Formats: sequence, C-alpha cells, structure tokens
Amino acid sequence: MQRIKKNDTVKVIAGNDKGKEGRVLAVYPTKNRLIIEGINMIKRHTRPTQDNPKGGIIEKEAPIDLSNVALVFEGKVTKVGYKKLNDGKKVRVSKKTGELIDSI
Repeated sequence: MQRIKKNDTVKVIAGNDKGKEGRVLAVYPTKNRLIIEGINMIKRHTRPTQDNPKGGIIEKEAPIDLSNVALVFEGKVTKVGYKKLNDGKKVRVSKKTGELIDSI
C-alpha cells in the first residue's frame, strides 16, 4: 500500500535536491517511484514535432525513489500510519500528531 498519494506535499530527505519541498504529480507504485513538481529536473533533447515545431532541449521532472521523500503534514515532516474507523474505513494517520490525514 502506498503511503504517499498524488497531490500530497513531500520533502526530499536524500539526494541532490535534499531539503526541497514539492507537490506529487504522479506515483508509480510498482516501481516505488514518484514525480515531484520542480524536483529532480533533467534535460531532454527532443526532435521537432507538431506540438513542439522547433524541437530543442526541454527540462522536465524525472522520477525519484519513494524512500528518498517524506510526507509533509501541517508544515512538518511525518511518517504515515493507518487506522480503521468505526464505519470500516481505512484512513491515513500522522504518526507524529495522531491526526487524520485523509480517508482512503
């Protein structure tokens, strides 16, 4: 089960972009990787297409390993736990404060 979801805010805890925060754009659970807005930027040489008639060098985000990021909840980095509610729903919980992050 993935502890980090799309649109969560995360902080990079290892690698070249250590200390930076960003919003999760995509999660790839089978590869344990995710793409974060403005983090791990790479340059890609592209040939001219109808969408990009000039071609050239574009910068885009590359996937980063899930183990190199931590969830930011209410401005602080926290680990994620799970809790079952009385109605049977499973929800994400902040391990630091015990508050509900959101429902699954």
